Amino acid sequence: MNERAPAAPAPRRPGRPAGSRTGQSPARDRILDAARRQFAQGTYATTTVRAIAAEAGVNAALVNHHFGSKRNLFAATLRLPLHMREQIAALVRADAADMGQHLVRLFLGLWEAPVSGTPLAAMIRSVFSDSDASDALGDFFTAEMIGPVVAACGHDQPFLRISLVASHLLGLASARHILGVAPLVRADTEHLVACIGPVVQHYLTGPLPTPA
Repeated sequence: MNERAPAAPAPRRPGRPAGSRTGQSPARDRILDAARRQFAQGTYATTTVRAIAAEAGVNAALVNHHFGSKRNLFAATLRLPLHMREQIAALVRADAADMGQHLVRLFLGLWEAPVSGTPLAAMIRSVFSDSDASDALGDFFTAEMIGPVVAACGHDQPFLRISLVASHLLGLASARHILGVAPLVRADTEHLVACIGPVVQHYLTGPLPTPA
């Protein structure tokens, strides 16, 4: 029996990520900004809610009031900016034959923007040592970025396809932005898109071996 494609994530009200109990507020924005900086300076495990609250100038209880837990706060720092969510929405309506290159280009663009690149770098450093960070990473790729694209393509083994795409993109990001592998650092975005896009395209729409 084939796996059922991951459902598109249910729409959320603006400014209310998982764990949030109130809407947008200046304090919430300060908490998010402080969390991005704190996670970027350390790892998920070493960053505390108390330190984030102190930098934001609020009580730690207010952090939990807005986000519910450190994991939910970390996930909120990873959420795609509005303009990139709109690009994903446009991508899932585009021709499936071109999705690989578009997805790689969009992913590389995330690392160029401080608002997304900084927490992503923190996540990469944390994911191998902390299960909450690993779970937040999986949620990010499944709900925010790769999952909707795989679902739009409508092919078999969707969860394997998500994992294949995620592993390839994470390997690229780790080598380029964390390890600083020189040829990847020097390569411009469009060159990398041309090299990697066809591989990601196969993961999205190409035939996969039948599971044993």
